[in-house]
Amino acid sequence: MPTPRVFDQETLDLFDRTIEVDIETRPGPDAPARRTTIWVVVVDGRAYIRSYVGAAARWYRDVLALPAAALIVGERHIPIRVVPAADAASIAACSRGLMIKYANDPATRAMVREDVLATTLRLEPA
Repeated sequence: MPTPRVFDQETLDLFDRTIEVDIETRPGPDAPARRTTIWVVVVDGRAYIRSYVGAAARWYRDVLALPAAALIVGERHIPIRVVPAADAASIAACSRGLMIKYANDPATRAMVREDVLATTLRLEPA
């Protein structure tokens, strides 16, 4: 299995301090881009995202169909590739990151429900 690509520290720090980002996805290679606001967490040098809606979320379906996407963070457009991360270690890391970063947000509970854990995705630079 190839070693995962990782973001530079500056980008990880940006993800870590930004509360909400937009993910830009495409339902197909020639389709127009769509943006959705999501949360991103960084744990042990890896960036993760998860769908609180579960597998039915449009952005989630788009990014599984076409894993090349982008995060819009402030003025930055950061090309990403998503990798499904439904293994126990990745799920636990993402959940831990969400519980810490968004501890005071009432929506956090929706992000760690059992029925959405399998939508955990690891981000890599494109």
